Amino acid sequence: MTRDCRMVWDDCLRIIKKNVSPQSFKTWFEPIKPVRLDNEVLTIQVPNKFFFEWLEENFVQLLKKSIRQELGDRGRLVYHIPENGNGKELEVPVQPRVSAKPSSDKDNEPIPGVFDAEMIKNPFIIPGIKRIKVDPQLNPEYTFDTFIEGDCNRLARNAGVAIAKKPGGTAFNPLVIFGDVGLGKTHLAQAIGNEIVRQHDTKAILYVSAEKFTNQIIQAIKNNSVNDFVNFYQMIDVLIIDDIQFLSGKQKTQEIFFHIFNQLHQNGKQIVLTSDRAPKDLEGIEDRLISRFKWGLSADIQAPDLETRMAILEAKMEDEGVDIPTDVLEFICYNIKNNIRELEGVMISLLAQATLIRRDVDMELAKEVIRNFVTTINKEITVEFIQQLVAEHFNVPVEKLHHETRKRNIVIARQLSMYLAKKLTNKSLKSIGEQFGGRDHSTVIYSCKAVQDMMDTDLIFKDTVEEVEKKLKMSLNT
Repeated sequence: MTRDCRMVWDDCLRIIKKNVSPQSFKTWFEPIKPVRLDNEVLTIQVPNKFFFEWLEENFVQLLKKSIRQELGDRGRLVYHIPENGNGKELEVPVQPRVSAKPSSDKDNEPIPGVFDAEMIKNPFIIPGIKRIKVDPQLNPEYTFDTFIEGDCNRLARNAGVAIAKKPGGTAFNPLVIFGDVGLGKTHLAQAIGNEIVRQHDTKAILYVSAEKFTNQIIQAIKNNSVNDFVNFYQMIDVLIIDDIQFLSGKQKTQEIFFHIFNQLHQNGKQIVLTSDRAPKDLEGIEDRLISRFKWGLSADIQAPDLETRMAILEAKMEDEGVDIPTDVLEFICYNIKNNIRELEGVMISLLAQATLIRRDVDMELAKEVIRNFVTTINKEITVEFIQQLVAEHFNVPVEKLHHETRKRNIVIARQLSMYLAKKLTNKSLKSIGEQFGGRDHSTVIYSCKAVQDMMDTDLIFKDTVEEVEKKLKMSLNT
């Protein structure tokens, strides 16, 4: 009798059920649907990308075992992930993966990223002779397509795109991407590498953290193979080093990197560096290196604005195949302001909750998750908080709200702050006025009337007031 995809999957489930707990079976295997069977290839549909990644991380060997038992050694498993009505498929081979790196004894372990380490012993590579093969050590998920552009990162991203088109051939060499933690420096640096791999497949590209680079130098010194180490790095066409600030105080590492940098730059090779601060602010780094970091372009990545945060979160949730209501999206982005990594943490927590305990992604769930990320919870709206938020919205210094000025944008910001303070707090008019540079209660009354009159005659201003008030209430709801 010829078996169809459902029969094969049912037989696989019987094997799986014997090897997992009832709860794991119910959570991770019952939602899977068999799609089709093509000879030895079984296609199954999983709810979303997060579901697929969890299976791959926790149950891949069990899946392979069941497929091999039911379809033989040539059996293969393909995941179908629904995506905006279409879907994408990812194949999981039953046969174990073979490492690209050749086996070697511990004393002669090759430098990470090199497939054939023996080819780097000669410091001079003759053109036309077989080149070294380098594993770029890049995360394929980090691409320009998944890097959301905003005012906070536009310069750095555009420079990266230009470099990817012509590595080593622009004025952006080196490119130093700097900014606080969690803002996407590593993502952008690796996106440059991945795009160069796509456009220039003959280039030798390598991404390495400064910490790993330092550890490699330590091993090279122990093994008396510093020359081989330097020769290898000087052959790289595009070198990406992450967190360059970790070279601080490491004199020998800086000396070796200085010579590698000079050789690469002299030969027109591309260098991309990331740092948590601008080159001029790096401490414990030799002046001659700092000087070279300034040869190209230093581009900062700043904290994303609200619109960019919303675009980032929405794109990631869509990629995972999960719908998120607009009010939940806004609520999360109002409360996670400075760190994209935290935004991703919130997303992962939402996905886990929605998948593991089958909960809808709604406001209640969002509030529960946010409490694990926001350390300061606003229990009440204060006049100071209103001033801060209004000043941020109108892009004016908050202290200007306390001073005498006739600048229209500051006057409107101050009047709106007084209006919202009267509406949303229990403070007296006198108390509110005192917090705006010692003004009296009549000024507060006048400001409230002025705001109300503008709302009655200017719909755009009315929308602005409602938007600011909504932000305040969102913060209160955490």
